[in-house]
Amino acid sequence: MNLHALLWPPAPVFLGVVLKVFSLDTYFAVTAPGLEPFTAIELRALFPDREPVPEPGGVTFKGDLSTLSLANLHLRTASRVLARLGNFFRAITFEELQQRAARLPWERFLTPGQPISLRVTCHKSKLYHSDAVARTVSAALTERLGQPSPIAKLDDETDQPPQLVIVRLADDICTVSVDSSGTILHKRGYRQAVAKAPLRETLAAAILMASGWDKVSPLLDPFCGSGTIPIEAALMALGIPPGLNRRFAFMDWSGFDERLWSSVQTPLTINHNPSLTILASDRDAGAIKMSQANAERAGVAEYIEFTCQAVSAVTPPATLRLRSGRGWVVTNPPYGLRVRSGADLRNLYAQFGNVLREKCPGWDVSVLCSDPALLGQMHLELDTSLGLVNGGVHVRLGRGVVEQGPSPARQSHSEN
Repeated sequence: MNLHALLWPPAPVFLGVVLKVFSLDTYFAVTAPGLEPFTAIELRALFPDREPVPEPGGVTFKGDLSTLSLANLHLRTASRVLARLGNFFRAITFEELQQRAARLPWERFLTPGQPISLRVTCHKSKLYHSDAVARTVSAALTERLGQPSPIAKLDDETDQPPQLVIVRLADDICTVSVDSSGTILHKRGYRQAVAKAPLRETLAAAILMASGWDKVSPLLDPFCGSGTIPIEAALMALGIPPGLNRRFAFMDWSGFDERLWSSVQTPLTINHNPSLTILASDRDAGAIKMSQANAERAGVAEYIEFTCQAVSAVTPPATLRLRSGRGWVVTNPPYGLRVRSGADLRNLYAQFGNVLREKCPGWDVSVLCSDPALLGQMHLELDTSLGLVNGGVHVRLGRGVVEQGPSPARQSHSEN
């Protein structure tokens, strides 16, 4: 299926409007810290003929409006997709900033009088007062469009935020971007119920990618919480785009055609896989109830087996153990920082390691944790080189393969 052809059929008149109205070809996918490489991998898969450029905070890539639309629809690990507004320019006085900002083609994205939210950052620049920069850019916008654009407060979590404009001054170079996503992309729409310390969907997708899961083998999450990891796994395995059935900011830009957008979504092929096995469990009955409700809203409940049980009771079905013996454990256990603060979780991690050795030998394992000492209690050979951020907390993803047999600690004790 050629999604580019579906989005942009050969209609000369429409294409003429597009080329005239949307001449920008530089975009920036914003990511959480550490997720840049995964978004770059996604962009390469979406657009094999282009080379995305990862940099701190996101990934730059080139394309047209169809590229922008497809990125919003399919990216699982990005938070926003920005369109760069014109070329970067130097500004060391407010007069210079207003003159150059007024030359930018704001009418491609905004209508006169449309409310906007301005986000300004200044770093190592002569113009260092962010509020003054915001007022100057607002004046430039009024000059260009002939009517003031009311400034509205941005709430990242709202379902219909105002059009976001991002202004960044670094070393006296000004970059102006327009957000094409609207509601932040981790809000897929299915997670209306959350457990304690929820994992963002974008981070869940990234750790699934980092785990190397092949989207076919069995997957187990014994600390599923509100179900984000198993639900994201099911969406990935089935090929369901994370942006399906949601609204984006670019849908309010001039030149957008609702029929063409519908034609992109409707014929998408879902990879129904009756043998797909995703196991999710948690000792909290309320969390399991929330997980099931979230999976129903995501349309993947039939592919996930939810069970209320402690980690000590986790047992993959015998049919799985009789197969090739390979599966994946991808999970986000409690760290003791925001959940059960102050509790000693060493026994939990030691028990988890023992359960894996006994019941999941040969399986790949990926465990997200803030404390390397807790990961050490599992007595598994884990690569902890991948650092990420979960809700402002610096975490490590421990990755390895489960070896069979008792833990070294238990083995040593038995010999004494």
